[in-house]
Amino acid sequence: MKNSALIKGTAAIAVGAALLLGGGGTLASWNASQTATPGTIVAGDLNVAADTGVWTDRLGNPVTISTYRVVPGDKLTYSQVLNVTLTGNKMAADITATGTGADNGFNAANVIVSAPVLTAGTSSTVVSNPLKTSGTVTATITFEFKSGTANRADVTKSYDFGSVAFDLNQVTQTGLS
Repeated sequence: MKNSALIKGTAAIAVGAALLLGGGGTLASWNASQTATPGTIVAGDLNVAADTGVWTDRLGNPVTISTYRVVPGDKLTYSQVLNVTLTGNKMAADITATGTGADNGFNAANVIVSAPVLTAGTSSTVVSNPLKTSGTVTATITFEFKSGTANRADVTKSYDFGSVAFDLNQVTQTGLS
């Protein structure tokens, strides 16, 4: 009798374990799946290609910057055609000037450096930052050497015009972080 009770107990434990492990179907869970085809995404583009820039004096005469000697009251203008590529749904960019600070010899007490003026294509239509479409713009910046420069201030001063350049930098649009 003892063996019969032991066998029945062991059988009951085995059936209970089988039920707990899913054999009885009481622990079934529902699931389903569906394949998704979200598509492909392609990154945009931001690029600038620059033509050779041109230096002119106050009267619009071309100058060779490496041999030109400025005097108080002079105004030099640098213009450069930029071919801008802006591709992307929220792409926008600013054109800024670099190489125009004190590190390059431009002291605000004696030289006024303008912000870049941008014109569309070959027209004189002024456009403003941020740019939002690809195209050709002409960037122009001026360096005006103050006529009020006193005494011999900045005599034989060296200005590094070789570092003057235009940069194209993406700006954050609404909907971007």
